[in-house]
Amino acid sequence: MLYLSQMLGQPVFDEDGERIGSISDLAIQTGEVFPRVTSLAFKGPGNVPFMISWRKYVQAYDGEAVRLCVPSTGIRFSYLQPQEVLLARDLMDRQIVDTQGMKVVRVNDLKLSESGTQLRLLGAEVGVRGILRGLAPWIERVVAAAASAFGHKIEEQIIAWNYMDLLDRDLSKVQLSVSHTRLNELHPADVADILEQLDPAQRAAVFEHLDDERASDAISEMEDEYQADTIDDLDDARASRLLGDMEPDDAADIVRDLPYEKAERLLRLMGMEDAADIRKLLGYRDETAGGMMTTQFLVMDADDSVSDAIEAIRRLPEDWPSIHYLYVNDEYGKLAGVLSLRNLVLSQPETPLRDVMFSDDLIKVLPDEDEDEVAESISKYNLWALPVVDENEKLLGIVTFDDAFDVIEEDSEETKSSTWTRGALLSIVGIAALIVYTLMVLQIAGYAG
Repeated sequence: MLYLSQMLGQPVFDEDGERIGSISDLAIQTGEVFPRVTSLAFKGPGNVPFMISWRKYVQAYDGEAVRLCVPSTGIRFSYLQPQEVLLARDLMDRQIVDTQGMKVVRVNDLKLSESGTQLRLLGAEVGVRGILRGLAPWIERVVAAAASAFGHKIEEQIIAWNYMDLLDRDLSKVQLSVSHTRLNELHPADVADILEQLDPAQRAAVFEHLDDERASDAISEMEDEYQADTIDDLDDARASRLLGDMEPDDAADIVRDLPYEKAERLLRLMGMEDAADIRKLLGYRDETAGGMMTTQFLVMDADDSVSDAIEAIRRLPEDWPSIHYLYVNDEYGKLAGVLSLRNLVLSQPETPLRDVMFSDDLIKVLPDEDEDEVAESISKYNLWALPVVDENEKLLGIVTFDDAFDVIEEDSEETKSSTWTRGALLSIVGIAALIVYTLMVLQIAGYAG
């Protein structure tokens, strides 16, 4: 196997055996699973850069030099094509998104394979071996040998090219390599994990290649500290569209964290119904049932039949959140009962909802209930959602299980961060041991030099 770091600087000879320069880069065509090397870039006399077709002019590469099939006078130089990228310039030391491992990593080297006179790119080396090889091949060998002597093996960490592709032709600015087609195929939570690892400029570049539905889903899945910043970095028109596509409670949480002027601009650009739902939720204090709840729920009258309820469910928009419960009002508009979707479909179509709903000891909360109490109730009673009512027992919204889970998870993280565990102490000891080990290895490398 070959590595780009080993090839850079190696000589280029023409057909007559005359050295005409040294390898400075290789170009690939990006549309293939394992892209062919299409062009050779080299520096000639006086470090003048040249580029030639690999297929047309390269006769052989023997691991130490490139040999051409024509004399230097017969070379016709070429230019980088729109679908070509230079490996050293555009990928080495750049950040890429590993769409298989869902993480952002840095390219330390690039691995190639030989097939006759043809070279193909296999993938990116993102581990420590690539760093060491970039310093000098002998350093990689010495450190690998030293690690082996201590009972450790430094493995290659290769990300195959088919798990990394080009997002933007101008990688010198974007410093990102990711397939927007493949990114669109990932679960929104995985997209969110990747986006959280990028800086704002890179994140904005990715959002340019996501449609509105995928973008709003991804923002909804991001951690709270990233959501408002991401929306704030987008232009107002798109930011308002994305917020309008989200569930009202998620959108309200983000709007609450935006600067007031920005929030008002986005709400004014939004559809009246979406803006009204969000403004209603903004009227409740954060970290309360009112601040957590969503206004997307289905409520029917007690005199309605089971078939009426099923037909109402069928008429809901495709993007309506999953329904676990149907809520039932009495003749005064007060919450009288709740009905699970399972019980609904198992009941006879003509049956009035009052005859199949659950109404005894109905569990509900007021909008100013603390979010921890709400989450505890949902967990204690194994509920998918908890109704929020006003002092007149009128249904205002529901707090769903996923929002309660977020509160529980946040509390758990705070507990972990405030507790000094034995495991943390052992981790620090391990890091210290690793530092000592690294210093020993570097000392060995120094002696070898």
